[in-house]
Amino acid sequence: MAIKIENKIVDYEVKSEEATASSWAPEAASNDDRDAIEQMHENLERPEALEGSTYKIKTPLSEHALYVTINDVILNPGTEHEARRPFEIFINSKNMDHFQWIVALTRIISAVFRKGGDSTFLVEELQSVFDPRGGYFKKGGRFMPSLVAEIGDVIERHLKKIGMIEPEEMDAHQKAFIEAKKAEYAQTIEPQEPTQADCDDSEESHPPGAQLCNKCHTKAMVRMDGCMTCLNCGESKCG
Repeated sequence: MAIKIENKIVDYEVKSEEATASSWAPEAASNDDRDAIEQMHENLERPEALEGSTYKIKTPLSEHALYVTINDVILNPGTEHEARRPFEIFINSKNMDHFQWIVALTRIISAVFRKGGDSTFLVEELQSVFDPRGGYFKKGGRFMPSLVAEIGDVIERHLKKIGMIEPEEMDAHQKAFIEAKKAEYAQTIEPQEPTQADCDDSEESHPPGAQLCNKCHTKAMVRMDGCMTCLNCGESKCG
């Protein structure tokens, strides 16, 4: 049967056969199936025990580290609809300077987790918070605009770990391009005595004198052949 499209097409998406076969939409199931499948909602009772992960945050803003623990609940265990979803978050530290707002933030985030639905929007919202006093660089040369943004980065890592966010991986061509650029840059620079800043950043991967890349927020942008090129993501001002 032909279907006439009356409105203007503003967007489209092409799905592969594998994705279509592997996907399962609860709204497309029968009423009995939907009733039998446990979904995340705010009335879900907390189990006696939860599985979780703890992540360490060490910033130059404080001599004491923060420890972020995210506990997950397992929905429909042992079935084809088994899913792991974040249930609650705790942040602990010896530094009590940020105690009030950290407790408030963890309670709000935990409430969003328990509400159900897509909670991945929290990552972007937290990562877009900027400290008016300025951000800092973490190990690896990645820039963090605030402590709240790094908490968002930890949540993103956890959601990728449990499969709620698909990790963005470079293809073989991009990886080969970046490795070639790193080798080319290593041949152009002259050996020099390490400075105190280089010693302090010995565990970081960015080269000395590199600038911040606006795409991946990593301090790995260097000038090659008269063009600024990122040795972390391959971003180039020359296209």
